[in-house]
Amino acid sequence: MVLFIRQTHSVKDCFVQTAVMCPYSLPLCQSHACPRRTYVASGVVPHMPGCRGGQLWLKANITQKERYRVELYFQQNTILGQKITYDAQDRTKVVDKSLLKMLPESSPWRTDGQLGRCTVVGNGGILKNSGCGSKINKADFVISYPNLKKQPKPLADRMSNYGNAPLIMPAFAFLFCTTISFQVHQALHPLHLQQKVLFFNPNYLRELHRYWRKRGQRAPRLSSGLMLVSVALELCEEVNLYGFWPFNFDLSQEQLPHHYYDNVGPHRGSHSMPKEFLQLLNMHSKGAINLHIGKCQ
Repeated sequence: MVLFIRQTHSVKDCFVQTAVMCPYSLPLCQSHACPRRTYVASGVVPHMPGCRGGQLWLKANITQKERYRVELYFQQNTILGQKITYDAQDRTKVVDKSLLKMLPESSPWRTDGQLGRCTVVGNGGILKNSGCGSKINKADFVISYPNLKKQPKPLADRMSNYGNAPLIMPAFAFLFCTTISFQVHQALHPLHLQQKVLFFNPNYLRELHRYWRKRGQRAPRLSSGLMLVSVALELCEEVNLYGFWPFNFDLSQEQLPHHYYDNVGPHRGSHSMPKEFLQLLNMHSKGAINLHIGKCQ
């Protein structure tokens, strides 16, 4: 999983996104005063009136004991000799000088729920030819995990397309992730690009897995999509989703590829995409997120 969080507007910007949401100058709990529609099959996902927004949903659904923050490694929160326990493998790594030097001094963004309106872009085939690019880019921040392997240009050229978006990697999920993550950092660092390469704290991913497991997600591992939706719910005031659709047909019964860039399905038994999608539908119906699954134009 490679995660980009790129800023597209000043958080202070406020505008109307036609036929999708209210202007966000309204307080969260007054949003029901502004009618809106979402691109969801009629009768399947009723949008309940009342408060919406990820922060309110978290307050209603996570007790103080369960509450957590998106945790990344920085020099400010990491010390030499610290032991890192891997998230998905029975392995540990001790922080040495070379690892500590890789880490940025501090977080590149605020982590107090003030990123404004965010869009999480999944890789579902429903995104292909959807015409949603301009709507996605109207968000204050865009969170995505593009498939860089499918692009022929050199890595540095591909990365430059994302401006100053931090690149977040699960370096301590599996051993092979460590090798890849360190190689990416070593390749990009000498080029002095705007992006910072950041590493997830595996404790955060572990707690995230436990949280969703308590709520019925029993697959061996959460999908990258659900992880990033969780990140957005913690960092953003409003969360919109595009490209989340686990089926091989759309609402018009037209065939779809698994991803917008290929038709390769997930490894059998690793994720439970339909069940995760039902969770997203439930969150949408309660106003925690805005799930968009139709064409935008």
